[in-house]
Amino acid sequence: MKKLFVAAIAGALAFSVLAQEAAETEVKETETALWPAVIALCEWPSTPDLVGLRLSIPFSTRQEVITGIDLGLWGRCKDFEGIGLSVLRNDVKDTLGGLQIGLYNTANRADLGAVQIGLWNETQSVRGIQVGLVNLTGDAQGFQVGLINRAETLYGLQAGLINVIRDGEWPVMFGVNIGW
Repeated sequence: MKKLFVAAIAGALAFSVLAQEAAETEVKETETALWPAVIALCEWPSTPDLVGLRLSIPFSTRQEVITGIDLGLWGRCKDFEGIGLSVLRNDVKDTLGGLQIGLYNTANRADLGAVQIGLWNETQSVRGIQVGLVNLTGDAQGFQVGLINRAETLYGLQAGLINVIRDGEWPVMFGVNIGW
């Protein structure tokens, strides 16, 4: 089974290199081409867009737009759509669509039914679910479940020990708080 896994990784790497060379020869005119990657490791490749699997070991910041799966310790990108499983931190500078699981999850806008699961979840706006010890957001549509939940505005439900909706009818509630 280990030999099969190693062979699959080697094949994916070989395919990625060949696909990168083909993409570079075909698309020299545009700055951001969708790179048909199967796998990326750490800071390699230095392409701005990635479709597939990125292994962020120990971290990765080169790829700006990721569609697929990001596994590792610390993953950072501009736009992300898929599943981010980082032990320490998932950091999306602009738009998140999908699932973030890690100790510390951040996104500017978490849209498209986004889900954040971790000890600390933070967004400027979220349309989805936050589950963690601490959940912080500006504008929220959806659910927050955690020890401490805070939102500037909320159209949805908070469940936790301390629930804060700063523009809500009940700014601070214990147990459950509802915003509409």
